[in-house]
This record gives sequence, structure tokens and C-alpha cells, in this order.
Amino acid sequence: QVQLVESGGGLVQPGGSLRLSCAASGGSLEYVDIAWFRQGPGKEREAISYITARFLTYYGEALKGRAITSRDNAKNTVYLQIHSLKPEDTAVYYCAAESYGSSWWEAKYSRWGQGTQVTVSS
Repeated sequence: QVQLVESGGGLVQPGGSLRLSCAASGGSLEYVDIAWFRQGPGKEREAISYITARFLTYYGEALKGRAITSRDNAKNTVYLQIHSLKPEDTAVYYCAAESYGSSWWEAKYSRWGQGTQVTVSS
């Protein structure tokens, strides 16, 4: 079955930008909707974005107005571009697939990547 691998995280100064990637292996993302979440230390999971197989995008409250999700089916990859990063954005960022439920931001997902660490600090 498809496995998800996030990459692109790292140490960034406040105000910087990052482009995170969610790459699929062992299967295609062509017909798969992908969500991005994050979880900071001692914090609950936050919904960032959702992109459907038909390239429709939806955004949660986390990173509202500072993130754009996109996909490149030829590369079997979904992206999350983050701008104007703040220290409070420090978290592990995850992509997820195969949701169960009507609300993507609170649905259960059967497939998760291992996460990529984003640290925003001066």
C-alpha cells in the first residue's frame, strides 16, 4: 500500500519560508486526497490543509493565510508552502491520507507519514 514520506523541514529564522513535500511510495497519489497536520510539543494536533485528487484545496485555522498546498501528480508528491514562519509554528508536520469521516480536519486517517520537524528560531 501507499506510504507517505514528508521532507523539507528544518531550522528556519522567523519570517522565513519552507516548502514541505509529501511523497508517495508503493502507490500513486493520483486518486488520493491528502491532508496536512502539525503538532507542536505539548499541543494538540492542528489541521492545516486538505487537497483533493481533483486539486480542490481547503484550509484549517493553523497557518491560515500563510500556507498553500498543491500537488504534482507527475512527481507523485503533495506540497505545503509555508510563509512568514513564526516561533509558534515550531512543530512536527505530517501528511495523511485515507480519511474516515465527513470533516477532513477532524477525521481519522489510516495513512500517515513519519513527519518532518520544522523549527522556527532566531
